[in-house]
Amino acid sequence: MQAELQKILAEALEAIAKASSVEECEETRVKFLGKKGALTEILKGMGKLSPEEKKEIGQIANKAKAEIENTLNARFAELKAAAQTAKLAAEKIDVTEPGKKFELGAKHPLTVTMNEILNVFKSMGYSIVEGPEVETVWHNFDALNSPKNHPSRDMTDTFYFSEGRGSEDMILRTHTSPVEIRTMLSQKPPIKVVVPGRCFRNDTPDATHSPMFHQIEGLVVDEGITLADLKGTLDTFAKLMFGPDARIKFRPSHFPFTEPSAEIDVSCFKCGGKGCNVCKGSGWIEILGCGLTHPHVLQAGGIDPEKYSGFAFGMGVERVAMLKYGVEDIRLFYENDMRFISEFK
Repeated sequence: MQAELQKILAEALEAIAKASSVEECEETRVKFLGKKGALTEILKGMGKLSPEEKKEIGQIANKAKAEIENTLNARFAELKAAAQTAKLAAEKIDVTEPGKKFELGAKHPLTVTMNEILNVFKSMGYSIVEGPEVETVWHNFDALNSPKNHPSRDMTDTFYFSEGRGSEDMILRTHTSPVEIRTMLSQKPPIKVVVPGRCFRNDTPDATHSPMFHQIEGLVVDEGITLADLKGTLDTFAKLMFGPDARIKFRPSHFPFTEPSAEIDVSCFKCGGKGCNVCKGSGWIEILGCGLTHPHVLQAGGIDPEKYSGFAFGMGVERVAMLKYGVEDIRLFYENDMRFISEFK
């Protein structure tokens, strides 16, 4: 048994010396020191020996085991260090090579324009509210005093989810005005809100039309609201949005949900009213529609028109952005061309 131990020790030391990787070194450890290793098997046979032999062989076996373990640990350390050195050499970075270029993103011009408009109205004390993009016919048309035979109700203009035209039939909202009704039904006057959001109309895409676009609606309801309040609000908006020299003018118009109604023009912010290609030589640019809230709309919103009055206005975000940034084709906003978006950094 003593000779066998010496033989196992010699074989183990030779195998360790030949091991060229951490994996081979581990295989050597298992072969000689594992549960079924050569040295372990020798130690299992010591039960047949006399006490004197057990003591002698035990000392020799422990010494051999310790020498194998120490040699293994030293070899493990050498191989791990060599592997680390090889890895570092393979992964060496050439700091003289140029680095990768990372382009900084930019906010979309529609996002920038919408935030600018909302910030103007927030500075004037307005709250921001939102509503569903899928609406009922009642909220989108009936409650807003739209006649049953109005062309905007046709399927050529509106996206319907059914063949019917009943009040409870569902559509993609054609404007953000339904949120006015929802706000009046859920909130008592005084009301002072702006409503940003997406709208949908069955338009064929071209340079000035899109089946999906953005609007910002405004609504004020309180006692004693007059046309003078509307004019003062929009004049302040124009000066904060387009500059202190901006002027506005009212042109009579018609909307089912306001009476009286008006279109608002702002003096051209490019030429100052002298006439240019942006304003087509007129010195004025149409930016929004507005008017005093129709009594029928107030009634639909659960508000007494004998006690309260209000005004509303709505503008297209794309139109403002196109005018402000000189964009001639609305489709550029939706093509996800980073060359276009990057111009607004």
